[in-house]
Amino acid sequence: MTEGNFVDYVKVHLSSGNGGKGSTHLRREKYVAKGGPDGGDGGRGGHIILRGNKNLWTLLSFKFKRHFKAGHGEHGAKQRSTGADGEDIYLDVPLGTVVRDSETNEILFEITEDGEEKIVVEGGLGGRGNWHFKTSTNQTPRYAQPGIPGQEKDVTLELKVLADVGLVGFPNAGKSTLLSAVTAAKPKIADYPFTTLKPNLGIVQYREFKSFVIADIPGIIEGAAEGKGLGHYFLRHIERNSSLLFMIPADAKDIVEEYEILLNELRKYNPELLDKERIVAISKSDLLDEELKSEMKEELDAYFKETDYLFISSVAQTGLQELKDRLWKQLND
Repeated sequence: MTEGNFVDYVKVHLSSGNGGKGSTHLRREKYVAKGGPDGGDGGRGGHIILRGNKNLWTLLSFKFKRHFKAGHGEHGAKQRSTGADGEDIYLDVPLGTVVRDSETNEILFEITEDGEEKIVVEGGLGGRGNWHFKTSTNQTPRYAQPGIPGQEKDVTLELKVLADVGLVGFPNAGKSTLLSAVTAAKPKIADYPFTTLKPNLGIVQYREFKSFVIADIPGIIEGAAEGKGLGHYFLRHIERNSSLLFMIPADAKDIVEEYEILLNELRKYNPELLDKERIVAISKSDLLDEELKSEMKEELDAYFKETDYLFISSVAQTGLQELKDRLWKQLND
């Protein structure tokens, strides 16, 4: 999927249908004297309904159409005939879509299951016909209820990537290169920061026809929790990953310092992110000779006492199978 087709944040305007008005009809038949009121009820206005669809990965369908209007309910008729309900509008969204009120920023609900349906904007109720209002003292009521108008609402649809493993690292840490090496995905790869502007998903084929999903997410920088760089755009996607793979290049000035900065940004954005399982991958390890690698191991062993780490090289294809094994074990423990 190209970056331009990955749409994960849209604002839409939704209008439900008006309810139909009740009828004030009085029964008139040749051989029925004083037939009385028989006006039917108005139909309900159409709802706007969001529906989860597991086959969708993006909000691309809302890129060019952002105004949706449901049908109005029909008016009631004679012989107590109820008007037809207005046509409901169903909007299919990918799983993991969070729906917010654009004015208050309040989260209304979230779509997490395939086929799950939630009414965003309810249609107006139909008015009652005059036959409801007949009494012994008012046998020919000549009034009925009008239908209730529909509602209008601006909502924000926000997709948070659902993946088994999320890649966390500074720009140019080799995240996209790893994704291209272990999956069939073809992310943009270049030697300048923020090459990845949109999340990329890839399916890792594991042993015995098993698989898991890995997400390459835009790079983080110091201060991202305050909105620097791609800031919250990056961090909100991290929340939906079962496990985190921290990637730090072997040629970094200080591997431990970079790791601490990444942890600190996650902590400031949402402390619960630190409860996720994590592995640290030292990427671009083909730049190291054995002597330098052994020296780094001594330092890293002392620091990463409770965190699993390993050296990998996506270009040289070293350490990738071991990485898959560790990720699979972590996901299934």
